[in-house]
Amino acid sequence: MDMRPEPFVPPAPMPRTVPPSRLEIIRTILRNPLELWGEPSYTLPWIHTRFFREQTLIVNDPGLIKHVLVDNASNYRMSDIRQLILRPILRDGLLTAEGNVWKRSRKAVAPVFTPRHAQGFAGQMLQQTEKYARKYEAAATGGREFDIAVDMTELTFAILSETLFSGEIATASDNFADDVNQLLHRMGRVDPMDLMRAPSWVPRITRIGGRKVLDKFRGIVHQTMDMRLAKMKADRAAVPDDFLTLLLEQAGPEGLTMDEIEDNILTFIGAGHETTARALAWTFYCVANSPHVRDAMEEEIDRILATGAEPVEWLDLMPNVRAAFEEALRLYPPAPSINRAAIADDHWTSPKGERVEIPAGITVLMMPWTLHRHELHWEKPRAFMPERFLHENRKKINRFQFLPFGAGPRVCIGATFALQEAAIALAVLMRRYRFDVTAATNPWPVQKLTTQPQNGLPMRVTIRSA
Repeated sequence: MDMRPEPFVPPAPMPRTVPPSRLEIIRTILRNPLELWGEPSYTLPWIHTRFFREQTLIVNDPGLIKHVLVDNASNYRMSDIRQLILRPILRDGLLTAEGNVWKRSRKAVAPVFTPRHAQGFAGQMLQQTEKYARKYEAAATGGREFDIAVDMTELTFAILSETLFSGEIATASDNFADDVNQLLHRMGRVDPMDLMRAPSWVPRITRIGGRKVLDKFRGIVHQTMDMRLAKMKADRAAVPDDFLTLLLEQAGPEGLTMDEIEDNILTFIGAGHETTARALAWTFYCVANSPHVRDAMEEEIDRILATGAEPVEWLDLMPNVRAAFEEALRLYPPAPSINRAAIADDHWTSPKGERVEIPAGITVLMMPWTLHRHELHWEKPRAFMPERFLHENRKKINRFQFLPFGAGPRVCIGATFALQEAAIALAVLMRRYRFDVTAATNPWPVQKLTTQPQNGLPMRVTIRSA
C-alpha cells in the first residue's frame, strides 16, 4: 500500500472552461496572462487559433517544440509582442538581440558561463549566502516573519554582483529588490498598444511610471562601466578577469559596441538574478507545505555537509535538494512563455502522421506554464512532487516537456550557474533555519515577465533544533 501523504497542490489559476470574450482577453492579459488559458491548453498537444486577428499556434507537444526551437530554429524569430515589451528595457541585450548582434553578444559572454567556469563561482556563492544568512540569526531565535520573495532577490543579487562583477556594481542593494519589482511591474507588463501592435514610438501609458526606475538602472550601468574602465586604464593587471572586464575588452570594430555592452550589463544586473530568485522563493514555499519533502532535504543536507564536501559538488550530491528546486521550476517557471514567429512557411509531422501547418508570419506560443502542467505529460500535474526528478523518474521526462531554461540556440546561458546557485543557497539556509508559512502567506502567481507571488511570500523563520 502506498503510504506517501497526498502531495501539496500550490495555488494556480484553474483552466478556463468557457472561452473568454474579446474584452475579457484584454483585461486578463493586462492583469495576469496566466489566468487566460483554457482546458485545451492543458489537454491538447497543439491548438490553431486566432488572437486579435493574428494566427497563433499554441504548442504543447515536445516533438513540435523541438522542431521550432532546435531542428528548424533558423526559420523562427522573436515574436513582435515579446520584443515590444522587452526591447524598451533591454534594447540589444542577450535576451532581446537578434541576428548578428545576438551572435556577437552570445560569443562574448559564453566563456563566463561554460560549466567549468560557472562551477568556479561556487566558493563565492557559498560566501555570499553565509553572509546573507546572518540576517536571520537574531530574529529567528523567537521566530519572525520575512518576505522571502524579497530576501531571495537580495541574496541572488549579492551573488551575481560578487561573481560576475567582483562586487563592483555602482549601487547599494538596500532597496534593490523594490527597484527590480517596480521595473518589472511597470516596464514588463503588456500594454494595450502592444496588443494592437502599435510601433514602439507610440507611448505606452502603463509604463510611464517605470521610466524613472529604468533610467536609474541605466545610470547604474554607466557608473559601473566608467569605474571599471578607469581601473583598467590605471592598472590592467590589478583588474579582475570577470564578466564585466570580459565584456569591456570585447569593445571594438570586430566585437561589441559600447551600447551593446551597456545593454548586456543591464540585462544581467536587471534580470540575471531575477529568475533564480523567484524559483528559490517558490521552492521554500512549496517545501514548507510538504513536511516529508523537507525532512528528506534536511537529512540530505546535514549528511553531505558533515562530510566536508566542497560546494561545487553539492548539486550532484544532493538529489533531493535539486529535485525540489526543479519541481518548483516546473510549477512556477520563471519565464512562463516562449514566443516565436515563423519567417517562412513550415510544417511538422507527428510520429502518428498528423501534419501541422505553420504558415509564414504565424505566432508560435510555447508556454512552460501550460506545458509543465499538461495532462498528457505529467501525473497529477498541479501537485508538488519532487520525486518526478529523482533517480530513474527523471529519465522519463522528455527534454522538451520541461523547459525552465528554454532550449535550442537561445537556451539560457546561465542554466548551470543558476542550478548551482540554488543548491548552495538552499543547503546553507535550510541547514540553519526552518521556513514556515503563516496566516499571512497567501501567494498568487502573476506573470510580470517572471512568475511572481502577487502578495509576496511572508514566512516565519526559526532556527532549526539540533
